[in-house]
Amino acid sequence: MDKKRTLLFSVTAADCIWSYTKGSGAGGQKRNKTSSAVHCTHKASGAHGYSEASRSQAENKSDAFVKMCNTDKFKQWHKLECMKRMGILDEIERKVTQSMDISNLKVEIKVDEKWTEVPYDFVTFDDPVTITNSGA
Repeated sequence: MDKKRTLLFSVTAADCIWSYTKGSGAGGQKRNKTSSAVHCTHKASGAHGYSEASRSQAENKSDAFVKMCNTDKFKQWHKLECMKRMGILDEIERKVTQSMDISNLKVEIKVDEKWTEVPYDFVTFDDPVTITNSGA
């Protein structure tokens, strides 16, 4: 079973906002005078990566991008973006809408310490009410 993979989308440096600052800590005069530390923020997800590991801005740029990609925020965005592009989110939305149809809802009110089912159109939301899904 050899499934062929298809590229859904790619994330590149152009999808990020880059900023450069002076590194901190040990490293001598070069580190203190050059903007080699790099911040990488992914525009769509807001995920952020930072690197000042090297005195080379190019190496730090690559490292910051990798760190941004490894954040939970980016991974969550990536998962949702894949689901959108594969149509999975549309299917979930359709099932949620279907299950929330009035014919699938059960309304109960508490009468004399006992929960009693009532018709949906009987409900006024002035009293505490529990609405459960009877299953679709």
